[in-house]
Amino acid sequence: MDEKTSRKPYPMSWEEQSILFAELPAHLQTMALFKVNTGCREQEVCKLRWDWEIAVPELGTSVFLIPANFGGRHEKAGVKNGDERLVILNSVAKSIIDKQRGLSKEWVFPYNGTAIHRMNDSAWKKARVRAAKIWQEKNLRPAHPGFLSIRIHDLKHTFGRRLRAAGVTEEDRKVLLGHKNGSITSHYSSVELGHLMEVANKVSATDSRGPALTVLRRRSG
Repeated sequence: MDEKTSRKPYPMSWEEQSILFAELPAHLQTMALFKVNTGCREQEVCKLRWDWEIAVPELGTSVFLIPANFGGRHEKAGVKNGDERLVILNSVAKSIIDKQRGLSKEWVFPYNGTAIHRMNDSAWKKARVRAAKIWQEKNLRPAHPGFLSIRIHDLKHTFGRRLRAAGVTEEDRKVLLGHKNGSITSHYSSVELGHLMEVANKVSATDSRGPALTVLRRRSG
């Protein structure tokens, strides 16, 4: 389940992402990298199934179509809005999917042979504390409170904010983030899918080559 608190979303910088992901165990690192490149919700990643993959041979790739009735761990943890969820793979997400092939016949991200229960576990919480400390040592000032308490759901916000910073339209962002947009996702043409992959690739960098994000802070006093 995505954590829900009154705390505002915190989109990570590329530097913060690099530091945090380096502190995650391998299975969580892979899932987090996929999540920040697709905008999927936590349970959509944890329970992603191979039988939801649809080949798009004319584009040399594939997409995932998560059923509208997918429930995740409970009825509020699955797909929102009662719509099918189209998952577009940018180059980073596609490389992850290709590396996961053969690990399980059923689950894309298996752990000890089965689907992981949640990403927000003790390993994640310990990693973010270590990451904030490393960031402070590197930058000689405390890490942003949002980074110190970075949530799984913030990976989705990071993806969305990077898309916006890269100039991706609101309409395309809604599709890529799985927000309700009134369209029937299973009826996209290969041309439309190609366009979505093109704009998703605007944030497929894994370092500072991507669009810069600046967290604005009010001056104290």
